[in-house]
Amino acid sequence: MTRQGFNTLEAELKNLKSVERPAVIQAIAEARAHGDLSENAEYHAARERQSFIEGRIMELESVISAANIIDVSAMSGETVKFGATVIVVNEDTEEEITYQIVGPYESDADNGKISTTAPMAKALIGKRIGDSVEVRTPKGVSSYEILNVVYVQT
Repeated sequence: MTRQGFNTLEAELKNLKSVERPAVIQAIAEARAHGDLSENAEYHAARERQSFIEGRIMELESVISAANIIDVSAMSGETVKFGATVIVVNEDTEEEITYQIVGPYESDADNGKISTTAPMAKALIGKRIGDSVEVRTPKGVSSYEILNVVYVQT
């Protein structure tokens, strides 16, 4: 994963442990004070939230401990690899799109960060500037030409 992705996961873990976990513990205590737990919706909602938080903490701790951080700024070349920021043009619409290929835990398609497991990333990896790729999406097959490949830490 990239350094930025790692830092984002660490920040989320810190927030869950120092803010979310204490807040849900307090919410459970307040709900218990209201009496009968069998029909206490606040209590059940807080317990469900606590379960989610604890599960996410365990998941993040596992991912962070096994993370292999790649220094994207030390990479170079015209071949698309993990960490590359790729500018492509849709050969049908002439629309230019920029993607950064990142790990699954840091993908954010709305911000142009696509996972290595995404169809677009799979099609791009290993290709070079000037190559054309076909990508099968739910909307059908689209063709893209690779205009540029850069390696910058975002």
